[in-house]
Amino acid sequence: MATQVTAQRRFSFLRIAIALQTLTIFLQAVSAGLLLTASYGETLHSAGARVMYGASMLYVLAAVLAWKPGGGPLTPVWHAAGFLVLASVQVVLGIAHVPSVHLPLGVAMFGLSVLALVRR
Repeated sequence: MATQVTAQRRFSFLRIAIALQTLTIFLQAVSAGLLLTASYGETLHSAGARVMYGASMLYVLAAVLAWKPGGGPLTPVWHAAGFLVLASVQVVLGIAHVPSVHLPLGVAMFGLSVLALVRR
């Protein structure tokens, strides 16, 4: 019984990590709008990128914790690792100022993150 409760807690931690990632990606879209309209938009978007990347790393950690000690499936680890790769590409594209790929990738990441959240 203790194992089942521990597994449920880890899975809820995984769900919280996915929700946090989804929220940070959404806030990046908001700050991208501010980037176009406000003087502080660039600073906010840059700080948000760091937070979003950290949330993606937290998602990987939560997926590994749900899988390894909890005996959960390996699939969330692959999804989380994929998101971390996408987040890395997104940061590189943002720094390189390639909005033609950066913006659609951000929209795709938000959609995939919402999908991952609904599936959990």
